[in-house]
Amino acid sequence: MSRAILIAGMASGVGKTTFSSGIVRALRNKGYTVQPFKTGPDYLDPTYLTQAASRITRNLDTFMLPSTNLLELFNQAASQVDICVIEGMSGLYDGKDGLSEEGSTAALAKLLGIPVLAVLDIGKVSRTAGAHALGLKLFDPALNLVGFLLNNAGSPTHARWVQESIEATTNLPVIGWLPSNNAWALPERHLGLVPAGEDLAQLQLETKLEALAEQIVTTVNLEQLDRLIRSPQNTFEISSSKLFPDQTLPARVRLGLAQDAAFGFYYQDSLDLLRAWGAEIVPFSPLFDEHLPADLDGLYIGGGFPEVFARELTANTSMRQSIAEAVSEGLPVYAECGGLMYLCQELIDFDGTHYPMVGVLPNKTIMQSQRVKIWYAEVEAAAQHPFLAPSQRIRGHEFHWSQLEHEFERSQAAYLIPSQNNQPEGWVRGNVIASYIHLHFGSNEKLAPQFVRWLEKS
Repeated sequence: MSRAILIAGMASGVGKTTFSSGIVRALRNKGYTVQPFKTGPDYLDPTYLTQAASRITRNLDTFMLPSTNLLELFNQAASQVDICVIEGMSGLYDGKDGLSEEGSTAALAKLLGIPVLAVLDIGKVSRTAGAHALGLKLFDPALNLVGFLLNNAGSPTHARWVQESIEATTNLPVIGWLPSNNAWALPERHLGLVPAGEDLAQLQLETKLEALAEQIVTTVNLEQLDRLIRSPQNTFEISSSKLFPDQTLPARVRLGLAQDAAFGFYYQDSLDLLRAWGAEIVPFSPLFDEHLPADLDGLYIGGGFPEVFARELTANTSMRQSIAEAVSEGLPVYAECGGLMYLCQELIDFDGTHYPMVGVLPNKTIMQSQRVKIWYAEVEAAAQHPFLAPSQRIRGHEFHWSQLEHEFERSQAAYLIPSQNNQPEGWVRGNVIASYIHLHFGSNEKLAPQFVRWLEKS
């Protein structure tokens, strides 16, 4: 088993992705094979970790994934590398609610049995950082917090003052710091970071990552980091696979996957599970391809940024027509969030401009000036759901800035939300399932095989 470290933070925006990406690249440059992971339901930060490691980042979420499933997925990826670097989400102890640790970075660290480094943004603080660090240490003594990383230091002297305060207060080491510097700043927009490779030329991003790695080598003690990295001490062992079939299955369905700058929100483990259960994944681009790939048994249109690329999606009339014709002929289509928006009649952007979309769903989506919803979702399959059993309960998440012109109809709902008086969510229209809910196919061992059987029977 490889060794692992988790890089957490005092809050969102303190520099977790910067430190994680830089450390991953620095370790890779030293000859290690590094597997990056991201805590929680995040599709954006992982793109930078993937670029830094030259290895696809995987998500670990203690709310969406039962413990045994999470450990199985983690162990499978970790067994193939030297070091695992896990980036936390939000604040170290932030999770599903204000009272429990469910879904938090801390809960994941304790489940895996790995050490934690906490990132503090010290741009506007000095000695008081010791109080913040002490709070993180004392809040949960069961957590293996082993040290701190400092971001936005104004000078080496500033970093030294903060280090002295933290180490005297907590008796834990500060193993390094990064100066305030825009040379490796990562671009952002309404959902968070801009996905790596979209607005950054490959060479430009590589230049940023190498500059960041060089700084890490200069101001982070990598030898001390290496001593802190430990082999995971899982709270229990996985004796056999629950998620994957006992033997390799041949591909028996062709699943078209919308994959480009407009649609890229997928969990790698979900795609791996679909492949394992017999789906051949066939990527296509709603932005650039003129029509769907041939001989498909189904479509998966995930989330992304259709609002950013609305003009280009509208302009590609042949692809919109190709999808509409496939739907009319009964092709199974599964769409999440951005995929739902693409299948609607129109998308109205932040400026109020109307863009025709595929038009197979009976609604318009309208971009709002602020976030509409972000929450961990637990839903039950409605009676008409085509591949889940009635009332089968599954977990996912929802995060979007768009709003429907009209609410979902109960008679055509894909899901019901038990915690909200069985409020309807999503649509089932013919062989189309569309919802704002993002699912992780590792959340339930039945999901991937049920999905493949649906495609096979349709």
